[in-house]
Amino acid sequence: MQCAVAAFLAMMSLVFAGHASAAESKAILVFGDSLSAGFMLKRSEAYPALLARKLRAAGLNFLVTNASASGGTTDGGLERLPPHLKHKIDILILELGINDAFRGVPIYQIRNNLQEIIDKVKARNPNARVVIAGIQLPGYAADDYVSAFGQMFADLAGKNRAALVPYLLEGVAGNPSLNLGDGIHPNAAGQKILAENVWRVVEPVANEVAAH
Repeated sequence: MQCAVAAFLAMMSLVFAGHASAAESKAILVFGDSLSAGFMLKRSEAYPALLARKLRAAGLNFLVTNASASGGTTDGGLERLPPHLKHKIDILILELGINDAFRGVPIYQIRNNLQEIIDKVKARNPNARVVIAGIQLPGYAADDYVSAFGQMFADLAGKNRAALVPYLLEGVAGNPSLNLGDGIHPNAAGQKILAENVWRVVEPVANEVAAH
């Protein structure tokens, strides 16, 4: 009888430990487009999954949700956001805007949509940290639109006291060996570099969040 009771208590301690672990975990929402979704790749090959592995290796207890959609725009992001607001968000990694630019959407409209996404997340999660993934348009037409688009991400980061990945595709863009045949989307090797680009910025933020 005593053995049975001891076994039961041991089992319950494991259950409660599991619940405690789940309760203590922090949540990261990656909200982006095909660059974050891992277009034409396995979900496990996209940088959010690689980021989750880096967090675990660093002993940081975070649940990473990749809520990215290929072809995603900032308008579409606003439409897709509400279900994700039902869950806790400790860190938002926001990577949207390039598809708007390809459509020639005015910069002010892209910026306003991104700001609204941040505002909605912060309204439900006042202490959430924001990481903005910056994107640059190809420089072959370095006109006012191209410059303003690139600057927009830094301006949003400054306004919202957010961390900034200056250029998500740094070291990947324009390299055929790191991109799919379309020359736009990173392949699995390219996604590994994206993960490093994001990790450099996210690691200190995650450490700060984990400490509170």
